[in-house]
Amino acid sequence: MFSEPDDPVTVDRMRAAFVKACAALEAASGGTREAWGWRGRTLGGPVIGPYGRGWLRVVHSPVEKAGGKLWTGPEEAEWLVGRQVPRPRLDLVREWAEGEDAYRAELYELVGDGAVSAGPVLSEVPRLTATWWSGLRTALGRLSTVRTERTAVRQAYLDRAMPKYLAFLGEPVHTVPPAWSTAHGDLHWANLTGPGLSILDWEGWGVAPAGYDAALLHAYSLAVPEVSERVRTELSAVLSSDAGRFAELVVITELLQSAERGDNLELVPALRQRAEEVGRG
Repeated sequence: MFSEPDDPVTVDRMRAAFVKACAALEAASGGTREAWGWRGRTLGGPVIGPYGRGWLRVVHSPVEKAGGKLWTGPEEAEWLVGRQVPRPRLDLVREWAEGEDAYRAELYELVGDGAVSAGPVLSEVPRLTATWWSGLRTALGRLSTVRTERTAVRQAYLDRAMPKYLAFLGEPVHTVPPAWSTAHGDLHWANLTGPGLSILDWEGWGVAPAGYDAALLHAYSLAVPEVSERVRTELSAVLSSDAGRFAELVVITELLQSAERGDNLELVPALRQRAEEVGRG
């Protein structure tokens, strides 16, 4: 989840779309809670209607970009990813366009537990049980074997970005992963619930360098060293491998690039330090 956008036009437009989606699904708002996506691209909240209590997520896209990978991800996850990977069930989808704006309303079952963190970057130590961590390991293992033609990270991006953003390491950067596997693609603390484990937001899932999800969760934990160490311990089978170390460098590349746009600037020193540690290891 992210903060409400600074742009009042975006806020008003997305709230109006949420109301319209409620009408289309014969649902009513189930509370005042709002969950915003990155830069106002999505808006979610609890609703109640003919299907009982649920969670409504409204996605915006320019009309010319609607229908791409991010647009169809949740629906394809519902078809292809087994229920052994814990996540909210997607019940209904509605789409419409208004001029140059396209919208997609997704109605999910309501998950009882909230997100571990209000934002992707962890700021405090969460209370997570050994069962939670075991469930996460099992879920990521099962997801990694799902067959899909969707792509979360492309080789062309690695070839272009890794030498640029890891140049400070002072040595040649290898850009070909030891292995590829299927990943959630956005595994951060606002997309995980607790104390009961559920994995949220499946728009960007697909094939990525093996170990990508574990590496991403670790990177978003770096502001809380106790938790980043816990991630390394709990997901050591992945992160201690050659593939896991490579995946860490991939994630660090992505987050250093996004920091140039002003995202998660507080992580930059720790990301650079971690890249040097991985590079030496």
